[in-house]
This record gives sequence, structure tokens and C-alpha cells, in this order.
Amino acid sequence: MVVPQPYANHNGGIVAFGPDGLLYIGLGDGGSGGDPQNRAQNPAELLGKILRIDVDSTEPYAIPSDNPFVRTGGRPEVFASGLRNPWRFSFDRATGALWLADVGEDKWEEIDLVRRGDNYGWRIMEGKHCFLPEKDCHIEGLSMPVFEYGHNQGRCSVTGGYVYRGRDIPILQGSYLFGDYCSGEIFIVSLGSGVATSSEPHLLRKSEMRISSFGEDEGGEVYVVDYKGGLYRLGPSPSLSAR
Repeated sequence: MVVPQPYANHNGGIVAFGPDGLLYIGLGDGGSGGDPQNRAQNPAELLGKILRIDVDSTEPYAIPSDNPFVRTGGRPEVFASGLRNPWRFSFDRATGALWLADVGEDKWEEIDLVRRGDNYGWRIMEGKHCFLPEKDCHIEGLSMPVFEYGHNQGRCSVTGGYVYRGRDIPILQGSYLFGDYCSGEIFIVSLGSGVATSSEPHLLRKSEMRISSFGEDEGGEVYVVDYKGGLYRLGPSPSLSAR
């Protein structure tokens, strides 16, 4: 698979196998600012999407039969659409749910619970807010974020993490952990049936890191990646211990 990138930014990020054994691929909208070619909303484009393919059955890959555009005219690889820069996503090891942090444009960062065939709104929406002028902001059929936060207090770029399922920090069990690249903060959002139970993220720790990624080990403990060089494990204080 080769996907041309029209600009230098918003290339997307992680690829990961889901609990269904299929490969999920996060692709950004192609870059520039404001998705000028409206690629994220175009079902004939791979950009601005989460793709899902089967790498085990045929060469070079097969299309899962229940992908949403298999029979409706869009690109059959597409699993979900309307994304700006899906830099990091993860699967909840307890439920299989797909959690995504989509990096925002100028004002809002968002956390999405990704479901097959859903459209998460970019470039019509940024978070839960109209990005296009009001007259063009048609939200029918769009899926709103589970959670959003604004560009204040030095925050500017969400880095997606994991629903915590480890043992070291019982109080965090079932909460979604994520960070902000610019502020170095690590947050949690408490979840109930896939819904955020508060309107503000709970600040877990302030750091000097440029948080570029998270990781999870066999036991469900969470690690934080510092773009400046460093891998840290989230400890029960919760502290960060270097690895």
C-alpha cells in the first residue's frame, strides 16, 4: 500500500493489530491547514481515515467483508473517517474498544471512541465545535468526541494513550490515560459505558517531557515516551521511573 502525501504534515501515526486479528492504520488528512482538499470527508480518499485490512489471507492484503464501504462506493479499506491527524490509538484489552486521540487544528484536541463506519467530523468540526462557517456546519450523521480539551495552559497537541488495565495503580482501573505533547502533562478521563464522567481532564502528573507516545506491557502497565529521549514507566505514586 502506497498513499501519496500532498503536504509534509498530518501523516498520521500508529499501525496496530486489533483483537480481531486485522491491521488498523491511522492516516492523517494529508496536511497543510484546514484540510484544503477536504480529504477527510471524501470516502474515495484514504487520507483522514482509520483503515482496516486483512494481511493474512491474500497478497498483498484482503478487505474485511464488513468494512463500511465494501458495497457503497468508497474506498473499501476505510473503517472510520473524518479525522485530522490520528497520531495514536489503542485497543482496550478488557473490552476491545478502539480509543483514538485526534490532534486538533487551532483550538481543540479530542478523544474518540471509534466505531465501524462512523464519521468524526473533521473538517466540519474541530472537537465538538464548528470549524467551517456556521452556514456550512452540518453535523447530522457525525460522531462527537467522548472528550475534548482546549489550547490553554500551554496545551496544543494530544498524544493518545491507553485505558489502564494494570495492577500497580488500582485507582486508575478503567480510566483512559493520555498526554499533551506541548505541556508535558499526563491526564486521565474516567469512563462509564464509553462516556466521559467529567467535563475536564484530571491532571495526573506534570512533566518536562515532550510526550510523543505511550506503551503497554503484558501486565497492562503503561509507559510514556519522551521525544527528547527517554522511556518511563508510570508508577503507583503515580511516579515515573526511567527505563
